[in-house]
Order: sequence, then C-alpha cells, then structure tokens
Amino acid sequence: MSESSDNKVMLMALGGATAISFAPIFFVYSELNPVTGAFFRMIYAIPLLVIIAMFVSKNDKRLRKTRLLAFSAGLLLAPDMVAYFSSLKFIGIGIATLIGNSQVIIVTLISWKIFGEKPNYTILLALPVVILGLFLISGFSDSEAFGDDPIKGVIFGIIAAFFYSSFLIIFRFSNKELAPAASVQLDATLGAATGLFILGLLPLSSISIESINFSFTWPGHGWIIILAIICQTGGWLAIAFALPRLPGAHTSFAILLQPILTLIWGIVLLSEQPSFKQTIGIILVLISIIAVTIFGAIEEKPNKST
Repeated sequence: MSESSDNKVMLMALGGATAISFAPIFFVYSELNPVTGAFFRMIYAIPLLVIIAMFVSKNDKRLRKTRLLAFSAGLLLAPDMVAYFSSLKFIGIGIATLIGNSQVIIVTLISWKIFGEKPNYTILLALPVVILGLFLISGFSDSEAFGDDPIKGVIFGIIAAFFYSSFLIIFRFSNKELAPAASVQLDATLGAATGLFILGLLPLSSISIESINFSFTWPGHGWIIILAIICQTGGWLAIAFALPRLPGAHTSFAILLQPILTLIWGIVLLSEQPSFKQTIGIILVLISIIAVTIFGAIEEKPNKST
C-alpha cells in the first residue's frame, strides 16, 4: 500500500473512531437497559448493512469458513456490549470507555500467549500501572468517587475489555480476503444480535443485568436508531474497512481516539466529574494504553527451519 493510500485508510479509521465515540452518549440519552440498548443497536443496523452489502456482494469472495469467523466475532461482541453498557451505567461513559479500551494491553498479552509474538518491556511495565489506575478508579476508600457503584463499574469494564480484545483479534482475521467492509460488518452484527438475544433471555438479574424489553418506546428507540446509523453502521464500516489494511499498531492507535473523545463528551455533555483519586487513575490508565500502543511493539517468534 502506498503512503497516500495508507494515510487515507488511517483517516477513515480515525473518522470511524470519532463516530463510535458518541455511542455511549446516545445510549445514555435512550434510557434503555444495557441488553435492550445493545440488542436494538444491532437490529436497527442490520437493514442498512443488508442494503449496502447487496451493492457490493459481487466483490465478496470469502469462504463460508471466513464468514463464520466474522459471525463468531460478533458473538463475542454481545457480552462485550452488555458489560460495557452496564459499566457506563455504574461509573459513567468516560471511565467505562477508557477501561474497555485497555484491550490494547490484553491483545498484546493474548498475541504473546497464542501467536508467540513477544512484547517488549513496555507491556510488562504498563500492567502494574494499569492495575493501580483501576484501583483508584474503582473508588475504593474514596468518599468522593463518581458513579452509582464505581467498583461494579470497574468489574464490568474489565469484563468488557476481555471480550472486546477477543472480538478485535477474531474480527481482524475474519477478512484476510479484503472483502467489502459492509459484508463483514453484516456478518459480525448478525452474530452480535444473536448473542444479545440469547443473553437477553437468560436470568441474569442477580448480576444486575436486566432482560430485553421488546416494547417500542420513544424517544428511547429514536436515540438507538441514531446510534445504529452513525456508530454501528457508519463508524464500524470505516473501522472494518481499515482494520485489515493497516498495521495492528496503527489501528490500535486509531481506536484509541475513541476513549479520549468519550472522556471529553462525558465531561462536556453529561457533566461527569470524577474525583481527584479517580482522575489520577484515569491518567495512569490512559498513559499506559498510549505507551503500549506506541512503544509496545511485538516481535514475531522466529519460525524453525524445516
């Protein structure tokens, strides 16, 4: 890929990250419970993706196995969405999004374990800093901590980060043929909708997760429709196009724009005010994520000669 083409793809990835940074804002405005909001986010995006995918179907040369891989990635996105939306209910959109995007550290560790890609010392130095940051964010022994239940918010945020990292790894490998982004995004969205439907029918009230509410409410569903158009369709189409066409470090850096912008939207639009200790924790986690993204390059494990 030429440098100019690489720059265009990077701009597309940054635009997609900017679009999805508004997703938690629209969800909060909807006042729907996490499972309901996440489920209809996918449902309202599917018709748009089907229409777009129809126009580019002739360029989709993927095998059934690859399609199933994208669908499987979507299944992992389902618990990520539920945990993420639950987290922002308990601790606010800025902190929840930041914790969820600590996936860049988890991705590096998973790549080390599964693919034999050895990280440099940055990731090892970042881990204890992130743990300290999460401890401060949780509001433990902090009488001024922001959020209805900061500890529960951190727990859900960490769960979201694990599922989000797994989703990104599989989603990136689900389009090695460089098929149209709309086709890949449609498969993943169908997988997410399926997973959310199943989760929404399970008795999870004991862990503060409500069931799906299938009744149509206004303007609640109106905000989710906007979310589906701008974020799930527009934003993720841009990211789905960019992921397989850019180096992993570049895509991680582009996606890093999302939590930074969401932190800003939380303060400006929702008047979120983390305590002093939580602010220190936010800074520690953010610095760690940036450090791993920029300096935490991995080294591929050398193949043995045969």
